[in-house]
Amino acid sequence: MKLLKNCISGHISVTNEALNNITNDFETVDFKKGEFFLKSVTICKKMAFIESGYIRMFSIADGKEITLWIGSTGRFITSVASFVFQTSNFWNIQAITDCTLQTISREQHFTLCKQETKWLEFDNLLLAHSFALLEKNMFSQLHTTAQERYNLLMKEEPNLFKSVPLQYIASMIGVTPESLSRLRKNVS
Repeated sequence: MKLLKNCISGHISVTNEALNNITNDFETVDFKKGEFFLKSVTICKKMAFIESGYIRMFSIADGKEITLWIGSTGRFITSVASFVFQTSNFWNIQAITDCTLQTISREQHFTLCKQETKWLEFDNLLLAHSFALLEKNMFSQLHTTAQERYNLLMKEEPNLFKSVPLQYIASMIGVTPESLSRLRKNVS
């Protein structure tokens, strides 16, 4: 829970009392490699903070897995649209490694938003961050080369390459595993 507290207090000014009120609504859940936090076509009822491990968000199109995002320690993950609007979810969220997550239910989340203004403030930052990340990824896919996307990911998340299967990374940056192999050779 300390990592979650540090994440929140690192983004907003919050008292220890408010921080404890917030984190008391989270539950520690362990996931084994391959287990699903969320499956597509279901309704998302939880949001998670990744305390340890790697988890990916992906879909299946034409029989191929397409990785949208890989979450690592210190990040939040959920299907935003499904979580907020209780609509059918498009994504699968699966543990790539054994993971420890701090989870909060949708009901607890929205109750906390009403009761604890600091959680609402932090939640607004999370939502803004999610939109900014989506915008950045869309721009990157449209306006950068595969080599540039690889280089940026290597700079921002070098540990992904040590812990995550390369086919997931390739999919996330929009290339085949064979192309990723060539991109890696161009840097070496």
